[in-house]
Amino acid sequence: MTENLVNSLIVTAVGMGITFAAIILLWWMMAALTALPAKEEPDEFVPLPAEAGDSDLPAQAAAAAVAIALAEQELSSAHPLPTPPTPLVSAWQLGTRSRQLYEKGKRR
Repeated sequence: MTENLVNSLIVTAVGMGITFAAIILLWWMMAALTALPAKEEPDEFVPLPAEAGDSDLPAQAAAAAVAIALAEQELSSAHPLPTPPTPLVSAWQLGTRSRQLYEKGKRR
């Protein structure tokens, strides 16, 4: 009896030790990765020369997105569901009647 208890406690302690060691290892690795400075690469972005009408390009894109969203909203078939009619029997009555029928069937 005590041998089984000692073995189970040893297995539990080893399992918990491995679990906490893995958590601490991951914690240390995340701290080490966040402490390392990231290599900054120079921006290779070369701005294109501005053409006529490019200044309002973001505004045109926003207007197009709004127009598409409004069109999709009009085509949507989603509508609020009507409230269901009031049941003839309440849930409490149904439960009580079901229990009564079950008990009546058990007597046979």
